[in-house]
Amino acid sequence: MRQRRLMNQINVVRYIDVMLLLLVIFMVTAPMVQSGSIDVPSAGPLSAPLAEAMVIEVRKDGTLALRASSNAAPKAVSSIEFQREMKQAIERNPDQPFLVAASSELPYQKVIDILESARELGVRKISLQTRSGSRSQ
Repeated sequence: MRQRRLMNQINVVRYIDVMLLLLVIFMVTAPMVQSGSIDVPSAGPLSAPLAEAMVIEVRKDGTLALRASSNAAPKAVSSIEFQREMKQAIERNPDQPFLVAASSELPYQKVIDILESARELGVRKISLQTRSGSRSQ
């Protein structure tokens, strides 16, 4: 009986036929594909404009001043007046943002005390102002 010899070559003719068939299918179907459009929903108007942050100035001698906005003139206040003004601002708008602008020469504990008293008064949004450059208060 005769032994069979193993074939050590791959018959690629079938693979080429399949690839050409796929190429023809893609060429025929490509012009039929329509580009899709996405309808993105638009946001409605805001019910109320966002409130500008009320600025709490803490000067290097430890005195406090309040500004209704970043462009307003500062109004020096005592600690009791500070608490009263903060309570009134929170009653008008519970989500009123506040910005603490403290002197760089001030002990950090004073800034922490201001943040803690604001939290006790019910302030939800408070930030620390940072400044670049060497300008000081």
